[in-house]
Amino acid sequence: MSERFETIIVVGRPAAGKSEVVDYLKKVVHAEREKRFRIRFFAEIDDFPFVWETFEVDDILQKMGQPRVFTDKDYFFLGEHVWDLFIERINLEFQKRLSADPEYTERNTVLVEFSRGGNDAFGHAFSLLSDDILKRAGIVYINVSYEESCRKNRRRFDPKRPDSILHHGLPDAKMERYYKTNDWEKLTGGKKAGRIAVRGHSVPFAVLDNEPEQTDDPAKLGPALERTFQALWAQMHPATAR
Repeated sequence: MSERFETIIVVGRPAAGKSEVVDYLKKVVHAEREKRFRIRFFAEIDDFPFVWETFEVDDILQKMGQPRVFTDKDYFFLGEHVWDLFIERINLEFQKRLSADPEYTERNTVLVEFSRGGNDAFGHAFSLLSDDILKRAGIVYINVSYEESCRKNRRRFDPKRPDSILHHGLPDAKMERYYKTNDWEKLTGGKKAGRIAVRGHSVPFAVLDNEPEQTDDPAKLGPALERTFQALWAQMHPATAR
């Protein structure tokens, strides 16, 4: 049995603190990251670049006199299938890494990151993830209220860097339409750690509460992440939990 995480799916509302968690872990020295968090060499698959790419492609198509494919002129998606496309892009990126190196996750920990909203938000998204991801994965949910998500979304937005993972933001109208509700509580029964049944897989999860905010202070975030990853590891490997 591996002594390190192979894949961690980091999810939550927009601006909940997901990217800040990933950025913090990315900057921790490798040996310390392995010891404290059970995370190997760092690999990241975030669906935000895929989302932004659809905006750019549609703008180029419109400039060429062609119809937009993914979004309308206000960058609302033209159908629910576009959300599913992003999950398939995650699957493809993960599979390409495994195809190039079947032992990729023996040396690297892959962090998969995305947000979803709606009555079947995460349940549907998880159901589309590949078996190769699900059989290796644990889930970390960054927990904030919708109101806190909106506050932090407005705070982080930098109009000079709208394509930045750490500094992009959503208009309030998109926040309300896409993210006002989600199904995390329904999926987990409000538990802070446990397992979720996804297409024949029993996927462990742990929750990091980020309200009051911890992701803005490394002195708070480090210990909070240690506790969260310990809880996740205990769900995945109860006999070896520390």
